[in-house]
Amino acid sequence: MCRNIRTLHNFEPPATLDEVEAAALQYVRKVSGSTKPSAANAEAFARAVEAVTAVTRQLLEELVTTAPPKDREVEAAKARERSAARYAS
Repeated sequence: MCRNIRTLHNFEPPATLDEVEAAALQYVRKVSGSTKPSAANAEAFARAVEAVTAVTRQLLEELVTTAPPKDREVEAAKARERSAARYAS
């Protein structure tokens, strides 16, 4: 489940709201141990995703770095290479 949470800081272009929400959803799923909450827990689950999204956006806005921004395509290629090496027969 957590493999879907990606680094969002220091990319060009910056992380989108959809990416931040996806990471928040994965975090809440992991912490709650549920990919789809029951009807009784749906409201609390949705509030948690909303809160984690807001805090994550605030964090990303406040972080500073002197490193040059990373290129999404280059990082994706590196991830594919790691995956291919990991799952090679």
